[in-house]
Amino acid sequence: MTDTSARLLNLLSLLQTPREWPGSELAERLDVSPRTIRRDIDRLRELGYPVEATRGSVGGYRLVAGAAMPPLLLDDEEAVAIAVGLRAGAGHAIEGVDEASVRALAKLEQVLPSRLRHRVSTLQNATMPLARGDGSTVDPRTLTVMAAAVTGKERLRFAYRAGDGTGTKREAEPYRLVSTGWRWYLVAYDLGREDWRTFRVDRVSEPYATGARFTPRELPTGDAAEFLAGSIARRQPELAVDVAFAAPAEFVSARLPGSIGPLERTGEDHCRLRAVLADSLEWVALRLALVDCEFTVHEPPQLVDHLARLGARLTRAAAR
Repeated sequence: MTDTSARLLNLLSLLQTPREWPGSELAERLDVSPRTIRRDIDRLRELGYPVEATRGSVGGYRLVAGAAMPPLLLDDEEAVAIAVGLRAGAGHAIEGVDEASVRALAKLEQVLPSRLRHRVSTLQNATMPLARGDGSTVDPRTLTVMAAAVTGKERLRFAYRAGDGTGTKREAEPYRLVSTGWRWYLVAYDLGREDWRTFRVDRVSEPYATGARFTPRELPTGDAAEFLAGSIARRQPELAVDVAFAAPAEFVSARLPGSIGPLERTGEDHCRLRAVLADSLEWVALRLALVDCEFTVHEPPQLVDHLARLGARLTRAAAR
């Protein structure tokens, strides 16, 4: 790295601190003249960094928001903090954490030095996040490998465990990663089956990119989320639910996934859910219980029966 390049990186690192830097202080810090600082500021602007200058005795330079996102410089602590946060979110498919977050994690981990990777793994292994009732968590490394393969258009090989426990080896052309808000799926063209498939990422193990590039095929629906929704609906019988809640619609909707559907206001402190869901009976029962308010299930009868059995089992457990 040339002296100029190194100086620009050091200058950028200083400017990314949220404060205004007098030109004289920057010159002193970098051991150059104020004129050199002015030239370096111009170079940073040419590279897309929006550096604002103020005049006067207390004037100086600071980095401001621009029209585009410029590259950022992170110190060790910042890089570790971001990587741990992205891993925690990606590993449990938290609602609102989508494929963009996984791509960011893949890019960050690709350039993390080995000493920082070790720190990230140590921190993650020392913490235990709150898991969902079904226990289907995802190894963030699996997501980053898949995200990199999607971006690089590389074929993937991985082991897959079906719902009945059957294990298979797959080779596929990955198309997109899709989050439903509580679970990750890979939409891909399965080369062995010669057809499009969706794979639950929590059932994937030992994924690796083969290095073989491919030209992406055209997805039958043109939209990965729509294809996934259709695939889940075909596998899972639809469940027509009718549930009345003794709580305001805002309270209930904040505690239900957005995919469940809109609520009907039936009073100031009451609302009703009428929807057709392509989810398991167990999952719907769990989500209703987590709303934390009184509710009455009118339909379907099998959901009423399941909740009765679940309630009796929980009552017995509490009595012990």
